Amino acid sequence: AIARAVAKNPVVLLCDEPTGALDSATGIIVLEVLERINRELGTATVLITHNADIADMADRVIYLSDGLISKVRRNEHKKSPSELHW
Repeated sequence: AIARAVAKNPVVLLCDEPTGALDSATGIIVLEVLERINRELGTATVLITHNADIADMADRVIYLSDGLISKVRRNEHKKSPSELHW
């Protein structure tokens, strides 16, 4: 699914729970691929997750409550996918 989406060279890649049904080791591989896509293609990625650990690798985390933005946080020290555990 990621390859099909990237083949169209999007400006923004929307990923809704890309690690939701994966074990931690496989999820980390998927996150490494997404990070590489961002770096090499310059694509911005919006990653929707309920996993607070995954949010630690983002530039910016936007919290929603009842469909509204309740908080925006910038990560001063982003984690790499290999540093994440869940």
